[in-house]
Amino acid sequence: MSKRFLNGNEWAAMILVGAERLTRNVDRVNALNVFPVPDGDTGTNMNLTMTAGVAELKNKPSEEVGRAAEVLSKGLLMGARGNSGVILSQLFRGFARAISGQRELTVPLFANALQQGVDTAYKAVVKPVEGTILTVAREAARHGLNAVRRTSDLKEWMLEVHAKSLETLARTQDMLPVLKQVGVVDSGGQGLVYLYEGFVDYLSDGNFESSVEQESYARPVPPVQQVAAAPAVRIAGAPNAAAQSKIATESIAFPYDMEFFIQRVTTSSPFPEQTFRKALERDGDSIILIEDEGIVKVHVHSRRPGDVMNLALTYGEITHIHILNMQEQHRELLAQQPETKERGLPLVNSDEPAYGTPVVDYALPGVVNLPSVTASPESEMNPDVYEMASYGVVAVSVGEGNAELFRSLGVDIVLSGGQSMNPSTEDLLGAITSLSAHHIIVLPNNPNIIMAAKQAAELSERPVTVLPTRTLPQGMAAMLAFQENDSEASNVDRMTKAYERVISGSVTQAVRDTDMDGIAIKEGHYIGIKDKTIVASASSLIEACQSLLSELIVSGGEILTILTGEDADEEHTEELEQWLAEQYPDAEVEVHEGGQPLYPYLFAVEP
Repeated sequence: MSKRFLNGNEWAAMILVGAERLTRNVDRVNALNVFPVPDGDTGTNMNLTMTAGVAELKNKPSEEVGRAAEVLSKGLLMGARGNSGVILSQLFRGFARAISGQRELTVPLFANALQQGVDTAYKAVVKPVEGTILTVAREAARHGLNAVRRTSDLKEWMLEVHAKSLETLARTQDMLPVLKQVGVVDSGGQGLVYLYEGFVDYLSDGNFESSVEQESYARPVPPVQQVAAAPAVRIAGAPNAAAQSKIATESIAFPYDMEFFIQRVTTSSPFPEQTFRKALERDGDSIILIEDEGIVKVHVHSRRPGDVMNLALTYGEITHIHILNMQEQHRELLAQQPETKERGLPLVNSDEPAYGTPVVDYALPGVVNLPSVTASPESEMNPDVYEMASYGVVAVSVGEGNAELFRSLGVDIVLSGGQSMNPSTEDLLGAITSLSAHHIIVLPNNPNIIMAAKQAAELSERPVTVLPTRTLPQGMAAMLAFQENDSEASNVDRMTKAYERVISGSVTQAVRDTDMDGIAIKEGHYIGIKDKTIVASASSLIEACQSLLSELIVSGGEILTILTGEDADEEHTEELEQWLAEQYPDAEVEVHEGGQPLYPYLFAVEP
């Protein structure tokens, strides 16, 4: 069956089939990560990013393809995780801009939109590398533009685009020597090929009567909530059994976790976001506001949910209210009920409610009638009540011990995340937004989080500086150089010089046999990584640590910091300290319990 155009619902159904194909192959994409480490997560990040976009697409269906693409783009933008997720969001961001205002998608429009998506994605990457998802997207889009002259049938055209993406994917080994060395293709490129494969599947079925509203697709697509996902991103120090037992339920200052939408009655004037935010900050925290064409999404923790509702009512009708009592959640946790163990703990700054006692959980068709509120959202703020700090600092970390180290160094919010738990753009933006500070500094502390952090910074309404720290020790070195009373330029300069001096090392176990940089690596052996290069491999943990440290320590007079992981035992640590004392007596060694998973030891060497 020939098909020459797609309306908004048909295009959305095609996107969902592509997302479903990616979901089913997440593990395969993850397995293509070059390093043989146990936390490769390209597939997970791309899947979580698509899941966020699909959720928006299903919530806001449209017959107009331009509008549907815009909805998907916004969902992807806020849900983007990791470099691969950010690049994917940018591909569809450019796509949406290219077809803005269009009712139907034709082959020429599709081809032009793919190309604009590639252009947008390349602009978002500071140093594009050949042999990655960008290359696969570029070559497929370029071929798609040429194929417009040969066919106007969407299936025939998409078959050519998909074939070109496969061909380019196979050639990524020739573009990146490390891929050929390991014997894999680029993981991000493979994820994109799976998406295109799903598009071909949908167009080949020939059933175009489905719509997002009816949830009847050409191929069965699982509900969004069933899509495989990585562990939820949590604020470090957020509730867990050990930490929560040490705090009193009454210490939860803002117990009501609220989320709702404001459907604005009039859109003739801009929504006064800053005024509304300041009014919420008088008696609340964890505030997230997102405006989209007359609809304002609100998330806040508050002491007085009634006042919040009445405040919101001054701007329009309220719908989709979710309110959870976090004090009740805490009591349930302390009681160690079975449901608590199964369903986990409430997320901080999460868009989805966790478990607990819902105070309100339903959609309102109209206006809510609550007691009046005395404060006007347009009134002047009392400077004694509301005062912003000069700086706010957000850091990404993993392991409770490492989080405590960052907090002791002056970090305001520690987001839990790392290689296998990348916080999304929305997670980072939520942390940035929740701080009452004139200038925000973000320390990603992982190369796979830097792009999402920069994307969050662009979306923020306040000045945000992202220092591209790639490791936890680099982030800690940067914080040691931070001075609250100094200027922004001086702080950035000093912090940058401090983290750039750090030589980072890590030890983990290999998940497969491979050869890298002349080193034969066996599955299950311990590997030592200096910055981004594997420099040691050994059957024993101590031997791998010693080989790595011999590469890290040059003169013997350096400062060495050791962060022990959750798999490190005291006996191994003492043996390592004794070896260091004998081999490098002039080195200044500090040992801290980091608690990071998968990596028994993280090392930092400073001259």
